[in-house]
Amino acid sequence: MSKTTLDSLDFNILSCLQQDGRMSFTIMADKLKVSVATVRTRVNKLIEDGTISIIGRVAPEKVGFHSYAHIAVYVRPATLKEKVAQKIAKFKEVSFLALTSGDYDLEVDVMCRDNDHLVQFVNEISSIEGVNQTKTTIYFKVYKYAQPDLNLLK
Repeated sequence: MSKTTLDSLDFNILSCLQQDGRMSFTIMADKLKVSVATVRTRVNKLIEDGTISIIGRVAPEKVGFHSYAHIAVYVRPATLKEKVAQKIAKFKEVSFLALTSGDYDLEVDVMCRDNDHLVQFVNEISSIEGVNQTKTTIYFKVYKYAQPDLNLLK
C-alpha cells in the first residue's frame, strides 16, 4: 500500500468532515474558498484511496450497548499471535484490536449489550487456540470518544 500525500486543502476538507460528516460540498467550497468541483474531486479521491470513509457514528449507549471493556490477551506460543488476532477481529463486539509490546500481546476493546454478554464474549475468545490468558478491565463510564485532532499534525 502506497503512502497517500495530503496537502493543506485535503487536511482542511478532512477537518470539515470531522466537524460534520454530512457537510455539503457547497458549504465546504465556500468555507475553503475553492470550487465545488474541487471539493467533490478531493473527497472522492480521499474515499477511493481509503483515507476516509463516510459513516454514521452511533452513540453506543443510546442504542443498547451498556458494557464496554478493554481486554488484554496473552498468546502462547507467540507464533500464534497473527492467527489469534485474525479470529478476534471477526467478532462484531470488537471496536479496536492491536498487537502490542509489553506485558500482553493483543489489546482488544469491545462493546457489549450488558455484562452477561461481555462474560460470554470473554469466554469465547478465551477458547481460541493460543489464547493463554485474558485480563479484562471494564470501563464504567466513557468520558471521551473521538477521532484524532488533525491540528496535531501541523
